[in-house]
Amino acid sequence: MPDRAGTILAFDFGVKRIGVAIGESLLGRARALTTIAAEDNDTRFAAIAKLIAEWQPKRLVVGLPRALDGTEHDMTARCRRFAHQLEGRFGLPVELIDERLSSSEAEARLADKGLAWQARKKQVDAVAAEIILQDYFDVSHQAT
Repeated sequence: MPDRAGTILAFDFGVKRIGVAIGESLLGRARALTTIAAEDNDTRFAAIAKLIAEWQPKRLVVGLPRALDGTEHDMTARCRRFAHQLEGRFGLPVELIDERLSSSEAEARLADKGLAWQARKKQVDAVAAEIILQDYFDVSHQAT
């Protein structure tokens, strides 16, 4: 089994925003980090490059959206492309993890905190990335 120790960055890819979370695999805990609010690739990848330079992750995780029945759709293909671009640009291993309902769960968590919709909108993508990364950790730790 490959060494999975180290910092991991996770991404909740969207057309308008990309949520980012961070975690240390030995601790197995994820936390929301930031949201990249840009639609053009140059701005997005410049922001991601800064995060990678700052945090020095050992691997990246990308949420892979699917329909509730598990079938793939347009955003699934876009996320796969984004994952391949990350791997090609940064030379880090990239893993895809099922993200079904992560945005809905993130929205519910923020609503439970009593945040107004404007505040939730600013945080929902990063919290969704946190959920994706925590799911990754939970699955990884069960396998060991």
